[in-house]
Amino acid sequence: MRTAPGELRAPQRTRALERALLVIGVAALGFNLRAAITSLPPVFPELAGSLQLSALEISVLAATPVICFGVVSGIAPSLSRRLGEERVLLAALILLTAGLILRGAAPGTLLFPGTVAAAAAIAVMNVLLSSLIKRRWPQRAGFLIGLYITALSVGAITGSLVSVPLWRGSGGSVPLALGWLAGPAALAALLWVPQAKSGHAVRTYPASSAAAAPAADDGRPGDRAESAAAATRSRVAVHRYALTWQITFFMGIQSLLFFAALSWLPTILRDRGVSAGTAGGLLALMGVGNMAVSLIVPVAAQRMRAQYALVVPTVAAIAVGLAGVVYLPLGSAVVWILILGAGQNAALCLAIFFTMARAPHAAAAASLSSLAQAFGYLLASAGPLEVGLLRSATGSWTVPLAVLFALTGILLVAGLLAARPRVLPAN
Repeated sequence: MRTAPGELRAPQRTRALERALLVIGVAALGFNLRAAITSLPPVFPELAGSLQLSALEISVLAATPVICFGVVSGIAPSLSRRLGEERVLLAALILLTAGLILRGAAPGTLLFPGTVAAAAAIAVMNVLLSSLIKRRWPQRAGFLIGLYITALSVGAITGSLVSVPLWRGSGGSVPLALGWLAGPAALAALLWVPQAKSGHAVRTYPASSAAAAPAADDGRPGDRAESAAAATRSRVAVHRYALTWQITFFMGIQSLLFFAALSWLPTILRDRGVSAGTAGGLLALMGVGNMAVSLIVPVAAQRMRAQYALVVPTVAAIAVGLAGVVYLPLGSAVVWILILGAGQNAALCLAIFFTMARAPHAAAAASLSSLAQAFGYLLASAGPLEVGLLRSATGSWTVPLAVLFALTGILLVAGLLAARPRVLPAN
């Protein structure tokens, strides 16, 4: 009996719709991974004056998201095994929305609790996106990683670019400055609902074989859920391998350098005589540099057996860009901050790619991503604190910046080790 052409086209249309919804959901989620963080540094001085925050409190506020990333990242795989990645990601978006609303509604008492809630939600999303991509659409993993990091860059640009004009246009409204990004977070939650309702929401893979996860998923929901025993086996002891710690140090140091620059570059530029609006604009321009490479690097990395040729120029761009922004004439700051931004996002792309490509299957990717981000972000939390506290102690930017430049050397070594064409054992 022959099948009618329309019967063949219907599943194809369904798969195309499912893929489109997945791409839209990943992009919407990615937009919210940094915007809530980048929106604050351009107005740190104004917030300090309005809320009567000390220099130490501002330093702690700058470090709070990174600390939360480190503390919370470790629980994400466990939540995923119990509930499914898609459902956990929806809950994280709801928590992000609530945290932003809370810190905007009562900044005097809920600034730090709201920031903690929002950062905890972002931490979960940071961890689970790479394993979800490896499981849902492995053939297009480079594209999806590039897509969500591009969306992340757009969100980061939006947060830093809008902050100062919004502050001035609202007459210095602290609730608005702290809470306006709850809108995009709520929209992302709505756009993610189709993923949380799909059959993928409870699916897990056993760790006993790299072939356990299908090679070609194509983003389609509805595959058979594995047994509880398989979910238990998916707890992979990735911490036993040197490769895991090489990836972890690369993740941690690139994050430390990024968040240190994100938190303090506007203040450094203002100390050099740049206006608040221009400093915020330059921070947004750093996001443009981020976005310039986010679709290129993951795709290029996926086509390479080893990624040495990407690691070296990435670390060089971070070091050269930072030096140019801080020490060279302000007239050339635009060029150097674009180079810095490109290097930072190339490093993030590589770090995310390593957590996925060096894992034999999706369960291992979740475990590797969790460990790399938990320890990596705890390491990274020293960045904003180190810069702020050393600046306060010495009265100069010289010492904290010297530490940052020294760390780029360690980043290069960790990156070259992680770039080797190796994969963790399947068991």
